[in-house]
Amino acid sequence: MSADRPFGVYVHIPFCRARCDYCAFATFTDRDHLMEAYAAACVVELTRARAEEALPPATSVFFGGGTPSRLPPDLLVAILDAVPRRPGAEVTVECNPEDAHPALLAAYRAAGVTRISLGVQSTVPHVLAGLGRRHGTARAVEAARAVAEAGFESWNMDLIIGGSGETDADWSRSLGDVLGLESPPPHLSAYSLTVEPGTPLAAAPDRHPDDDVQAGRYEEADRVLVDHGYRWEEISNWAKPGHRCRHNGLYWDQGDYRGIGSAAHSHARGRRWWNVRTPDRYVAAIEAGHPVLSGEEVLTDEQRRFEALALALRTPAGVPLACLPDRPDLVGLVDRSTGRAVLTVRGRLLANAVSARLISDDPVAATGDGAAGLVVAVTGAAGTIAPHA
Repeated sequence: MSADRPFGVYVHIPFCRARCDYCAFATFTDRDHLMEAYAAACVVELTRARAEEALPPATSVFFGGGTPSRLPPDLLVAILDAVPRRPGAEVTVECNPEDAHPALLAAYRAAGVTRISLGVQSTVPHVLAGLGRRHGTARAVEAARAVAEAGFESWNMDLIIGGSGETDADWSRSLGDVLGLESPPPHLSAYSLTVEPGTPLAAAPDRHPDDDVQAGRYEEADRVLVDHGYRWEEISNWAKPGHRCRHNGLYWDQGDYRGIGSAAHSHARGRRWWNVRTPDRYVAAIEAGHPVLSGEEVLTDEQRRFEALALALRTPAGVPLACLPDRPDLVGLVDRSTGRAVLTVRGRLLANAVSARLISDDPVAATGDGAAGLVVAVTGAAGTIAPHA
């Protein structure tokens, strides 16, 4: 790992008060008794990584989950203190609105946290209920105010498109409520609700979102956010200038990162590996001095080139023209006016289909012309493409 390249640390906090019925992440509602031992185990894993892997100082740290804000702040701070960081490192903590109280946020600020990501999802009560979220509209507004008053200049809100019972008017209301805040978030994520196998949502077809409806709401989100000064950062993320999430950029740009905690994923130079899934096994292995590795894979050069292009295509950087042929079926999906192939708004909605047209067998085309270093793993911190903002 080069000392002059960005490097990230992701810490997975698996504890939740309640599990949302659309969630497929490695989270648990009945393991709070492990919190102290889990935090101590994370510190041990970090200590080992520093000694055995020559872990470089991080340019970004991301606490995701699960619900990191459910962990007592002194335990979270103890983990953060064990992470070597470069001056000016970005440090993000995902936070539920019901946890975002001034005392908690002050503790984070004092410890070096620079960024909060609030999981709001919607500001409409019946949509929140349909998503299984416990906070109300008023609490989301109070949390946003508390984050701003605590002095966090960069912070994020998550919204979800397509919750059960959501109408077009409901979606417009959520966007309007967020952008109408006294201090709106300078970074906003809007994820289309996906049906993950094995979740309660998957077992309820009558609550599944409609793709065409979601597409229309996504187009509205892009239009409204651009009108309010936000710039498209990645398919589901928009930020005002100077407020992009640097840690997420690691995933999209194929940076190296080290995952800490149960189910956390790591990447270094084309090798990906992941820890045991449950906090029980993780803590037991750490305490016994055993490895916590659950699995790994090493990508071929061709896999790395393709993933580089597929994830670059998800961003405004796009890909070299030679990597995406000018085909009739891509008309309206790809903009070539800048000298690179960049997805249009409609193209973003069909990104997977467009990615299937990529040509990645030319190493020069895959990594040249401004795309150097874009060798991007498809797994993020807990097993998906970087869902964190």
